[in-house]
Amino acid sequence: MAERDLFSSKPEPVADAPKADRQAGQRQAPLAARMRPRTLQEYAGQQHILKPGMLLRRAIEADRIQSLIFYGPPGTGKTTLAQIIANRTESKFERLSGVESNVAEMRRVLSGAANRLENTGRPTLLFIDEIHRFNKAQQDVLLPDVEGGIIRLVGATTHNPFFFVNSPLVSRSQIFELQPLGELDVRQLLDRALSDAERGLGHLKMEVETEALDHLATISDGDARKALNSLEIAALTTPPGADGVIRVTIAVAEECIQKKAVVYDGDGDQHYDTISAFIKSIRGSDPDAALYWLAKMIHAGEDPRFITRRLMISAAEDIGLADPMALVLSTSAHQAAEFIGWPEARIPIAEATVYLATAHKSNSAYTAINSALEEVKTGRTIPVPKHLRDSHYAGAERLGNGEEYKYAHAYDDHFVAQDYLGVDIRFYDPTEQGVEKKIKDRVLHWRSLQEKAKQDGNPKS
Repeated sequence: MAERDLFSSKPEPVADAPKADRQAGQRQAPLAARMRPRTLQEYAGQQHILKPGMLLRRAIEADRIQSLIFYGPPGTGKTTLAQIIANRTESKFERLSGVESNVAEMRRVLSGAANRLENTGRPTLLFIDEIHRFNKAQQDVLLPDVEGGIIRLVGATTHNPFFFVNSPLVSRSQIFELQPLGELDVRQLLDRALSDAERGLGHLKMEVETEALDHLATISDGDARKALNSLEIAALTTPPGADGVIRVTIAVAEECIQKKAVVYDGDGDQHYDTISAFIKSIRGSDPDAALYWLAKMIHAGEDPRFITRRLMISAAEDIGLADPMALVLSTSAHQAAEFIGWPEARIPIAEATVYLATAHKSNSAYTAINSALEEVKTGRTIPVPKHLRDSHYAGAERLGNGEEYKYAHAYDDHFVAQDYLGVDIRFYDPTEQGVEKKIKDRVLHWRSLQEKAKQDGNPKS
């Protein structure tokens, strides 16, 4: 049988094979493949897009599916949902892989879809796994047939399609984000596999501790495939007791699922979403949340320099002059991490993270420089006042540069009222957070002296 026939919506029965032999052959496939839901009623999770009344559910039930892109982490049911749609809409299911398929194979499938639609009226649902792996030319091959309705395209990707799929294809498709399954959804799938004698493990004499199932549901991180295959490993590698019963304990479950695998891509959504959550937790003064996101990045093997660079930015942007030591400490953490590397680098990075999260917050320096840049970009260019211009070269005196400049250190408190800009404009608005409260008092005092000097008629004030 050709590979594509394995995924057809109506597979042909093998008439010559006895039922027992067919079941034995099916059991050679992984449990997750055997237990793949066949209907929307069996499908677990994704109720935010599939519960009755939602757009995708209505489109499937009304057979009004055109082009879709499913985007989400592994094991959330992207392939399964595409097969369910094909069955529900009585479409021919064709499958291509963004890793293995080439343009010639794509053209063969597209040509077959066009012939099928013309001769039988039956639509073709073309499922492309890891569609982000296709280059621009390969994705462009799909456009005419997608636009002409020759195929119903369903693309699956773990990467954000708005970044990794061509915009013409995205604009012709509806995007649905699939989320990691909840623990209750995974438990439901595990219970179904244990009770299903035909496709699951129901033909075995098994006793599985509730704690073991809970552990698999939790540690799988919403990945149904990981949970089901770990359960199968437990069932097939645990010797039965004297009474012939296979007993799966919490210890067996922990061994079978092994280390918790954090879903994290080094250059995609998880990379940027996690660092975003990390910085926002620091900005929000939640050290516990910040430490969790830091731990996730450390566990996933993130570059420590990437983390510490963002810490330095946060220290200047979110804490600023409310606690100037934040930038000093984050810079020190960056240097320490650069010097010692993982795993010890986690300690100074964690120290800086906690310090930043618990520090007084002020973004006044950040907003001040942004306001100044906007003024430079859009406002009138302000010339340097003559008394502030460089006077350390021959001829400067003849131009009047530096005349009437007042040297601040020659005055009481090392301050003198003097015009340093030539126009009345304010960029820096100090807060009363932490150390900056003292800065604010000084700035307001100096500004009042400047204003008084102007009112007294000082020409350089």
